[in-house]
Amino acid sequence: MDFVSGSIGWIEVVCGPMFSGKSEELIRRLRRAIIARKRVQVFKPVIDTRYSDSEIVSHGDSRMNSETVGGAADILLNLDWRTQVVGIDEANFFGQDLVSIAQQLADSGKQVIIAGLDTDYMGRPFPPLPDLLCLAESITKTLAICLRCGNPAKHTQRLVESDDLIVVGATGMYEARCRRCFEPGCPKQESFDFVRARRRE
Repeated sequence: MDFVSGSIGWIEVVCGPMFSGKSEELIRRLRRAIIARKRVQVFKPVIDTRYSDSEIVSHGDSRMNSETVGGAADILLNLDWRTQVVGIDEANFFGQDLVSIAQQLADSGKQVIIAGLDTDYMGRPFPPLPDLLCLAESITKTLAICLRCGNPAKHTQRLVESDDLIVVGATGMYEARCRRCFEPGCPKQESFDFVRARRRE
């Protein structure tokens, strides 16, 4: 695949757990596109108000202006036809409709760069990322650092009790865990005690 030509479209996916630098990598790629004098539009879901209503923000505080939309279909409604590069953050909040939207954008000749969680708080594949990975020309899997043992972390550990698939939050509600330390769902009481002890240090 020729990633230089402007005559074709393609999909790039950046996936991994929370705190692994997904949004940072998305912002980096979008800034490179801007330097290359491409027309860029960035979208985020309205549900994500953790750091800003009008920017995508990494946990390292890198920021980029974005448009907030209520759902995947709104991306097409708000798209400028001259846009060449479309950035989408927090893909896991958009649901399965994002798959066909991303496909339409790529088929129309646009470079689509998507970032999102690939597994949920139970360690299961987190839609729509599995289907997006199948469609993507380029996939980057980012890893975080396990807060319990320091090994590479591929899981997002939820620290609050809830059976809801989506609970918006960041530090204090989630942490990165490796394969060995990850506990599907909510950790046992001794894990909470560990977290509280870490905060007091």
